[in-house]
Amino acid sequence: QVQLAESGGGLAQAGGSLGLSCAASTRTFSSYVLAWFRQAPGRDRELVAAISWSGGLLDYADSVKGRFTISRDNAKNTVYLQMNSLVPEDTAVYYCAADQSRETIVTQKRPRYWGQGTQVTVAS
Repeated sequence: QVQLAESGGGLAQAGGSLGLSCAASTRTFSSYVLAWFRQAPGRDRELVAAISWSGGLLDYADSVKGRFTISRDNAKNTVYLQMNSLVPEDTAVYYCAADQSRETIVTQKRPRYWGQGTQVTVAS
């Protein structure tokens, strides 16, 4: 069982930045692929970014490429999402997710473990 706890959401102005963190409670953190998803009102949940066990393989949604950066610190059991050049369309609840299979996250969009989510609101 893996528990995920997000932090760092809030309100930002368009063009601004926010950073999200997700702490995981597991002894085998480094064996998990980690990801950030988001869900805006009235829309399906979408994959924002994913990072492999070692951090060497990254995936990003086209809408965030060049603006968002996912990273992880295996020593701290934490995954991060740095969001720059925010636009109002980035407004959503952001969820941290984990699975031991990259395919389950990136292709199937069905990770086994989810955090509770944190709200990000970007004002125009």
